[in-house]
Amino acid sequence: MSALGALFSPRSAVGSTGTRSRILLGLVCAGYSVGAAVGWGSPRVAVFMGDFGLAAAALIAAVSCLLYARAVGGRLRPAWLLFSLSSLMAACGNAVWGWYEVILGVPVPAPSLADVFFLCFAPPAIVGLLVLAKRPVTRAGWICLGLDAWLIGGSLLTLAWSLALAHTAHLAGAEEANVAPAALSLAYPLLDIVLVSMVLALHFRRSGVNRSAVNTAIAALALTVLSDAVFTSPLLRSTYHSGQLLDAGWFAGSLLLAYAPWAARRAARAPGGAAPPRAVGSRPIAGSLAALTPYLAAAVCTLGILYNVVDGRRVDRVVIFTGCTVVLALVVRQGIMLLDNISLTQELAQKENHFRSLVQGSSDVIMIAAPDGTLRYVSPAAAGVYGRDAEDLVGAELSSIIHPEDLGRFVHEVRRFLAAPPHEEPTTRIECRFRSGAGDWLNVESTVNRHQGGLLLNSRDVTERVRLQAQLQHNAEHDPLTDLPNRALFTARVRQALGGRRASDPGTAVLFIDLDGFKQVNDTIGHQAGDELLIQAGRRLQDSVRAGDTAARLGGDEFAALIVGDGTRDQGAREYQVHEIAERLRLTLSQPYRIGPNEVRVAASIGVAFAEPAISPTDLMRNADLAMYRAKAGGKDRVELYAPQMQADVVRRSELAARLRSALRDGEFALLHQPVVHLASGSVAAVAAQARWRSAQGILFTPAEFLRVSGDDDRTAELGRWLLEEAVAQAADRARAGHPVAVSVRLPAARLLETGPPLGSIEALLTRHGLPSGALMIEVADSDPRISFDALEQRLVALRRLGVRIALDGFGSGFAAINALRRLPIDVLKLDRTLVEGVVESARLHKITSGLLRIAGDLGLQSVADGVDVPEQVLALRAMGCTHGQGMAFSGPLDEYRLRRALVRGEFPVAGVPGPRPVMAGGSIPLLTGSHTETPVPPT
Repeated sequence: MSALGALFSPRSAVGSTGTRSRILLGLVCAGYSVGAAVGWGSPRVAVFMGDFGLAAAALIAAVSCLLYARAVGGRLRPAWLLFSLSSLMAACGNAVWGWYEVILGVPVPAPSLADVFFLCFAPPAIVGLLVLAKRPVTRAGWICLGLDAWLIGGSLLTLAWSLALAHTAHLAGAEEANVAPAALSLAYPLLDIVLVSMVLALHFRRSGVNRSAVNTAIAALALTVLSDAVFTSPLLRSTYHSGQLLDAGWFAGSLLLAYAPWAARRAARAPGGAAPPRAVGSRPIAGSLAALTPYLAAAVCTLGILYNVVDGRRVDRVVIFTGCTVVLALVVRQGIMLLDNISLTQELAQKENHFRSLVQGSSDVIMIAAPDGTLRYVSPAAAGVYGRDAEDLVGAELSSIIHPEDLGRFVHEVRRFLAAPPHEEPTTRIECRFRSGAGDWLNVESTVNRHQGGLLLNSRDVTERVRLQAQLQHNAEHDPLTDLPNRALFTARVRQALGGRRASDPGTAVLFIDLDGFKQVNDTIGHQAGDELLIQAGRRLQDSVRAGDTAARLGGDEFAALIVGDGTRDQGAREYQVHEIAERLRLTLSQPYRIGPNEVRVAASIGVAFAEPAISPTDLMRNADLAMYRAKAGGKDRVELYAPQMQADVVRRSELAARLRSALRDGEFALLHQPVVHLASGSVAAVAAQARWRSAQGILFTPAEFLRVSGDDDRTAELGRWLLEEAVAQAADRARAGHPVAVSVRLPAARLLETGPPLGSIEALLTRHGLPSGALMIEVADSDPRISFDALEQRLVALRRLGVRIALDGFGSGFAAINALRRLPIDVLKLDRTLVEGVVESARLHKITSGLLRIAGDLGLQSVADGVDVPEQVLALRAMGCTHGQGMAFSGPLDEYRLRRALVRGEFPVAGVPGPRPVMAGGSIPLLTGSHTETPVPPT
C-alpha cells in the first residue's frame, strides 16, 4: 500500500487503528479552521493557505480515490475514478486561483480558467453519485429516480431563484456587457443545486456495498456544496477573499473525500470479517424520510412561491414555471407509485395465496409459537399428522404437547439456539415426541427458525422412520432365526458387564454352549428341521437364564450366556452356583425336541469361564470357548470349567496340528499291515491296514494321539482318505504279484455318512486299481447313538453291491452294538480287545465273549478277535467258536516287504495246532499292548 493509502488506512505500518486515523483527520481540519479564523498570522500566508492549501487538500483526495480505484475492482470502481477526477478539477481551480493571487499578485479575473475547472467539479461528482446509488430494477424505478431528483432540484431552484438568483439574472439583463460574470454567478448555484439534488435523492438509495465509504463520500460532497452555497450568496460573494473561515469547509470536504474509500477498507478488515451490525431501529426512520422526500421538496417549492407573495413581490415566471413542473412531476410520480402499489398489492395477494396454498397443502405441520411458548398459528396439516384440529392447538402451550421426558432437552436446545447469533445458526433441528389426538406419542422432527422473538416450527411425523431405524438396529444386533442377541451385541454386553460398577466383580461368568449331534439332524431330517431345533433351543435357553442375564446365539449351533455377578465375595460358592446353572442348562437343552412327527435328541457341551481382574471381553469369551471344546473332547454332554492349562493345551494342539499338516503334505506317513489269521489252520485270511507316522528319528508311531490332541477333523478325514487309497493300491499290487489277500480298512461311521466322496471314492478306487470283488473289507467303527441307522444301512448296502465286505468293529463295547447287528448288513464281527484281554482270567468275561461268539455263529457271521497276544487266548477263543484272530500271538504290523514274505509262507503257527513252529520273519518284535496303540515298531 502506498504512503498515502497508509495514511487513511485504518492500520498503518506501525499498527494505528481506524479511530486514530479519524482523530488525526479531525485534528488536521480543526487546525486549518483555527488558522483561517485568526487569519493565519499575515495576509500573505492567509492567501497562500486559502489557495494552495485547498489545492493540496483536493489533490490528496484525487490521489487517494485514484489509488483506491486501482487497488480494488468491482462495480464501484468507476465512482471512485470520477470522484478522483472531480477532486482534480477542484485542485486545478484552486491552483489557478493561487497563481493569480500569490504568484502574480493580481486579482482573479472573471471569468478565468479557474472558473472552468470549478465548473467541471460538479459533473463527475454527480455521475459518481449515480454509480454509488442502488440501481433501480424497473423502468418505473428509473423514472421515479429522475422525478425525485427534479423535485428536489426544482424546489431548491425555486427557493434560490426567489432569494438571490432572480436578482443576479436581472442585473445580467440590465448590464449586457457583464453577461459572462452573471452567467458564472448563475452556473455555480445551479450546479450546486443539481449536486445537492443528487446527494439528497441518492442518499436513501445508496448501495449496501461499502456503506461506510458511500456515507463518507456523500458527507464530503455535501460539505463542499454547503460551502459553495455560502460562497455564492450575495452577502458573502462581494466581500470574500482567500484565507477566510469558509475555506475550512472546502478543506474538510476534500480530506473527508480522501478518507472515504479507506473507511471502506477499515470495515472490510473489521474483526471477524463481518460488517458491524446495523441498528434495526434506524431502518424505519430512513424509509420514512425517503418516502417523504418528494413531499418535502414540493413543500419547499410552495414556501418559495409564498415567500414572494407574502413579501409583496411579483412572482417571477421562472418560479411559476418551476413550481408547475414540480407539481406536475409530483403528480406523475404519485401516479406511477399508485400503479406500482396496485401491482405490488396484486403480486402480494398472489404470493400470499401461493404461500397459503403451500402452507395449507403441505404435509408438514407449520406452527408459530410466541416468546412465551403459546401457539399462535397451526397449519391445517395438524389434523392429518397429529390427529388434532389446528383450532384446538392454537392458544395451547407448546410444552403441553411435548413428551415430559423430551421437554427438558427441547427447552435446552431452544435456549441454546436463541442465544446463538442468527448469522451463525439460522436454523436448528429438534426431534422429540408429540402427543397425538388418540393419546399416543408420535416421533416428530422439527426445523426451528426465529420468528419475531418467538419460534417458527416446521414439523413432520417421523414415527415410521424411527420405528424402521429401531428395527434395523434390532436386526443388526439380534440373530434373525432365534431373535436372540448375536455375537456383536453379546460382546457389547460382556464389555458392559466387565466395566462400570461391576468391573471388580469376579462372579461374572460366560457360558459357551455347543449342541452335540446337530449336524446329524441337518443331514438326516433336513435343514428346516435343524432351524426349528435351533429356535426351540434358543427359547429354552432364554427361559432358563435370569432376568438380568443375557442369552445369545453366536452362530451355527453355538450359543452363549452371560451370567452377571451378584457381588458375592465367596468365589467357591459363586462357582458352585454358576456350575448348577450350567448343569440345569445342559439338562434343559438335552431334553428331546419335538419337530413335526420326529423326536430329536441332541446333547449340550458347555464351557464356563469366570471374569478375572483386568480381563478383556475377548479373553473371557475365548476362555469359555476353550472350556467348551474341552467339554466336547472329554466326551460331550458335560460342563467344563476353564483352567489356565487349557490355553497351553490349545498352543500344543496348534503346534501338533501344524506338524500333522506338514506330515501329510511331506509324505511322512507309512502304511503297515497286520495279518488276520485263521485260528483253526494258521493261514492268513486277510490283512488289516494301519497308518504310522515316521518320526524324525525314523521311528513309526500311530497317529491316534496326534489326531486326538489336534482335534482337526479335516486332517483326520484327509488321513482316512490317504489310508484307504494306499491300502487299495497296495492290495491291487499284491494281487497282481500273486498274493490275492483281502485288505480291511477301519473307517468311522460318520465318514461313511458324509455327503461327499466316500462312496464314489471307493467305487472309483476299485475301478481304477482293478481290485477283485471281495478283496476290500470296511471296518465300521464307532457306535455313536446319534448316527442315523437308516442312512448308514443304505450306505453299507450300496457298498456291498460293489463287492465290499462289511465288518462291525469294536463289537461288544458300545451300547448300539446289538442294534447295529440287527439292522446293518454285516459280514464279519470284530470283537473288541477289551473282551479278549480278560477272556482267560475272568470267568464272567469268558461267558460274555462266548455268548457273543455264539450269536455270531447263529447268524452265520465270521468273527475276528482283536488283540490276541498270547497262546492261551488263542486256545480259549478257538474253543468258543471264534474263527479268526489278529494280534501279537501271530504277528505285529508289517511293512510291505515283510508282509509279502509272510504271505509266501502262507501261515503262522497256532497254539494247539500240530506242526513245526518256525521263527517269525524279521526277527523279534517288541511286545505291543495292542494293534491300535502308540507303541513304536522298528523302522523300515
